[in-house]
Amino acid sequence: MSRYSQRGVSAQKEEVHQAVKQLDPGLFPHAFCKVYPDLLYGDPGWVNLSHADGAGTKSILAYLYWKETGDLSVWEGIAQDAIVMNLDDLLCVGITDQFIFSSTIDRNKHRIPGEVISALIEGSRSFLARMEDQGIRIAYLGGETADVGDLVRTVGVNGTLTARWPANRIITNEKIQAGDVIVGLASYGQAKYEHQYNSGIGSNGLTSARHDLLSSYYAQNHPESFEPTMDASVVYTGPYRLTDAMPGRYKMNIGQHLLSPTRTFAPVLKAMLDTYFDQIHGLIHCSGGGQSKCLKYLPRPLGIIKDNLFAPPPIFELIQSVSGADDSEMYQVFNMGTRLEIYLELSMADTLINLARSFGIDAQIIGHVVNAEASYVRIESAGKSPLQYPR
Repeated sequence: MSRYSQRGVSAQKEEVHQAVKQLDPGLFPHAFCKVYPDLLYGDPGWVNLSHADGAGTKSILAYLYWKETGDLSVWEGIAQDAIVMNLDDLLCVGITDQFIFSSTIDRNKHRIPGEVISALIEGSRSFLARMEDQGIRIAYLGGETADVGDLVRTVGVNGTLTARWPANRIITNEKIQAGDVIVGLASYGQAKYEHQYNSGIGSNGLTSARHDLLSSYYAQNHPESFEPTMDASVVYTGPYRLTDAMPGRYKMNIGQHLLSPTRTFAPVLKAMLDTYFDQIHGLIHCSGGGQSKCLKYLPRPLGIIKDNLFAPPPIFELIQSVSGADDSEMYQVFNMGTRLEIYLELSMADTLINLARSFGIDAQIIGHVVNAEASYVRIESAGKSPLQYPR
C-alpha cells in the first residue's frame, strides 16, 4: 500500500467512481465535466453545467502557516484554490465566461475565527475581480458558511460553479484521435496575470506533501491538523517547518511554495477558444490523478505517449527526495509541472504554444496520441524506465 493510501487518500478515487457509475453521464460522456440539456429554459441550443470542488487539505496547510506566522493572506490563496479547481475544470468543456459561483465554508468555530472567514471572502472577491479584468465574468452569489465543529477539525473551503452555455461551443473530447499531439501548459512560473512566482503545486496531493515534508513538530503542537487514527509512521515524517527556507536560492519559504495559489488558465484558454475553438480536439485538467487523469476521458481505446513533459519544478523534486516516493506514485498523485493538456493537430501546435507564452505561461508539445487495443498512458523520460498506466 502506498503512503498516499495509508493516509486515507486515493489518487484515482476508485470507490467514488464505483458509487456514481450508474448516474446519468450527461450529453457527452467523455467531456471533462458533465453536460446536461438546458433545464432552465428548455432551449435545445443551450446546455447547463454545474461543478463542485474545493481546496482540499491545502486548507490545513494554510491553518498551520497562519497559526505559526499570523499571516492572514494565506487564506486569500485558499479562496482562489477553491474557485480555480472548479473554473479550470469547466474551462476544459469550453466555457470561458458568465459563470455563477457559490462558496461553501465549513469551519470549527473554536479554531477558525471570523477574521479567517473575512479573509476567505475577500480572497474570493479579489480573485473574481482580477478575472473580470481578464474578460472572464464570474458572479459571486455568496453561499453557505457552517459551524460544524463536530464534523470538521479545522476548516473546509469548497464551492460550486454553474454556467449556461451554447451547445455548439462545447469541447466534448470526442475529437481526440490518433495522430494528435498534446500541448502542455506549465503549472509553475509567473504568468502575466499573477503577482508572484507560482510553485505549480496546485491543489492535489497536499496530504502527502504536507506529511512528507513537515516535521513531527506539527503532530505534537497541532494534533487537530491530522486524522488521529492514521498510522503514526506516516504522520508528519519530514524534516521541515513551514517557515524554513526552500533548499536552493529561492525567495519563498517551504510554506509559501506549498501554498502557492492554484494557477488558473482561464485568460489564456479564453484567448485560445475564442479564436481556435474548432481546432481544439480535447482538453484535460491534470488535477486528481496527475498525469494519468486523461485516461478517464478518452473517447475510444487510444494510447497516450508523454515523452516530453516539463522537468518537475523544485517543489516536486523536494517532495520526492524527502519521501522516497517512486516516479509511478509521483506522476499519479501530482501534476509534476504540467497541469493542462490540449489535444490538436500538429499543424496548430506552434500557434497555441506561442499564444500561451504571450501570457507568460510556458508551453510545449509534451506527447502524442496513437491507436491502441486498450487505452493507456505511457510516460517516457530520458534515462528513466518508462511508466505505464492502464485504463
